[in-house]
Amino acid sequence: MDFPVDPIMAAKAYKYKAELLLKEYLLADSYVLYTSVLVGLLMCKLSYDFTHIISSVYFKGYASLTKMKKIEWNNRGMSTVHAILITMMSVYLVFLSDLFSDQLDGPVTFRSSHLSNFTLGVSVGYFIADLAMIFWFYPSLGGMEYVFHHILCLVCAVYAMLSGEGQLYAYMFLISETTTPGINLRWFLDVAGKKNSKAYIVNGVAMFVTWLMVRIVLFIYLFYHILTNYDQVKQMDTFACVLISVAPTILFTMNVIWFSKIVKGLKKTLAKRHAE
Repeated sequence: MDFPVDPIMAAKAYKYKAELLLKEYLLADSYVLYTSVLVGLLMCKLSYDFTHIISSVYFKGYASLTKMKKIEWNNRGMSTVHAILITMMSVYLVFLSDLFSDQLDGPVTFRSSHLSNFTLGVSVGYFIADLAMIFWFYPSLGGMEYVFHHILCLVCAVYAMLSGEGQLYAYMFLISETTTPGINLRWFLDVAGKKNSKAYIVNGVAMFVTWLMVRIVLFIYLFYHILTNYDQVKQMDTFACVLISVAPTILFTMNVIWFSKIVKGLKKTLAKRHAE
């Protein structure tokens, strides 16, 4: 005799099974690193294909794009998905969770968790996939500055994931991915012939603000945090200390150079709009 199934009880049962799977397999010590990287690679594949399908249906001009433009279009959709995911997780881990809280005992430079390791692994998977595409289609998807940027981020993410050291600073780096959706949207609007639209101007202003906050101001705070907690930083492995010293400096320099280009582009767009 079959008994009626209570939807609420069924939902709770599925939730329990999902949490059990997450705890005992995906976030288990022996699997978390491998699983997270594979999840990152799978996320890239799915988001790339999803961008292709959605664009083919809802953007009439997609079909007329060249093969290389379609590849870059899909690639930017992939990077947007990663940026949104990693930004949310980075903000949560750095500012909302207790992982890096000053209230906890012990050096902040040695703190990590299953969730923080898993999230870094997803980003490692993304950087591997994106680097592979950049090399395969070089230089259509970006020049040497993109290769250098991705390799540097990949090294930092891999080391922080494997060692558990300096994850706070790795996530501060990754918060800078906040700017990626805006950059990609600007490219989409340009390719779609919307360079003179209000959306393009709003996007330019939003890019200026977000870039200033997460790639300039936040990095200045990162340097301040490193200096004020240097007694904890110097306890890390020598390689980690070198990364903490070199990587933020290089990335900050690149951010300033790119920011100057954003300012020039925004001024040009606003001046053109004002003239019209």
